[in-house]
Parts: sequence; C-alpha cells; structure tokens
Amino acid sequence: MLQHQAQPLDLAFQALSDPGRRAMVERLARGPASVSELAAPLPMTLSAVVQHLKVLQDAGLVKSEKVGRVRTCTLEVEAMTRVEAWIAEHKRFWEQRYDQLDAYLAQTSSGENP
Repeated sequence: MLQHQAQPLDLAFQALSDPGRRAMVERLARGPASVSELAAPLPMTLSAVVQHLKVLQDAGLVKSEKVGRVRTCTLEVEAMTRVEAWIAEHKRFWEQRYDQLDAYLAQTSSGENP
C-alpha cells in the first residue's frame, strides 16, 4: 500500500476546505480570540469548534495558549503566507496563459495566420 505523508500545504488546504474553519481563520485575521469568541457566531457546539480548531492547529494555521481557564487562539501568519505564495504563483501562471490565449484569439479573429 502506498504511504502518503501530507505536506504542510496539503494540510493547510484540507483545513481550509471547511466553511466553519475558514470563518474561524477570518475571525483570527482580525486578532487573537478565545475559543468561546470563535464559537459564538458559528452554528455548532463548543466541542465541534474545538475539533475544528485541532484541525487548524495540526495544519499549522492556528496556535493556541491556555491561561487559566481561557484558551486563546492566534493565526500563524507564516503558514498563511505560504498558502498565499502558492496561490499567487499559480495565479501568475494562469494569467500568462490567458494573456497568450487572448493574443492568439485576437490574431486568428483578424484573419492572420498564427
């Protein structure tokens, strides 16, 4: 059987595939928040929020710290930067391809040979 160990980028995209986890990341982009604060706007139980946070932590996107009875979560900016860089690289590639396609279509629609 083929063994596959997920890479950090794979884990990040898997974690971000869920709308609830994306909502938590969006909230944490504004600053640290307690688990209760993250759970408040979401239509899920507190234990479900904790499970989703574990997925985000395992992916390296979020870290948490417990002080007393309060667990505070923060966004791991470096991990989000890696995701952003991957997306930007692929966006540039496809923009170049679309520009080439536009140029080709403009050339062929004007009756010229490629």
